[in-house]
Amino acid sequence: MKSFVAVFAVVALVVASVMAAPQQGQDATPIPIVSQSSNQNPDGSFNYAYESANGIKVQSDGEAKQIQVQKEDGTGSEQAVVSVQKGSYSYNAPDGTPISVQWTADENGFHAQGDHLPVAPIA
Repeated sequence: MKSFVAVFAVVALVVASVMAAPQQGQDATPIPIVSQSSNQNPDGSFNYAYESANGIKVQSDGEAKQIQVQKEDGTGSEQAVVSVQKGSYSYNAPDGTPISVQWTADENGFHAQGDHLPVAPIA
């Protein structure tokens, strides 16, 4: 039994070292950022954008918004501050298809739209 445990431990160490080895054939060329902007305002609003040399484009802006929410104890409502954001990103899929997504995130959740995304049927 001790020899089985020893052999198992050696095999586990060999497998772990092989898995931790650097992967061969991976493209390790850094992709430069060709443009970038970022603004953070005292009121909590912000915007940022960047574009990389391989055609990826990202843009986002956000602000704090006050909304009415029901109190946890159910005795009425109170003001709450939520982050409201909107943005977009685009890139080319491996097959060359352009992918573009516009999104919003607010008190109603995250909503993404793009020609490649399925649309739920109207109920």
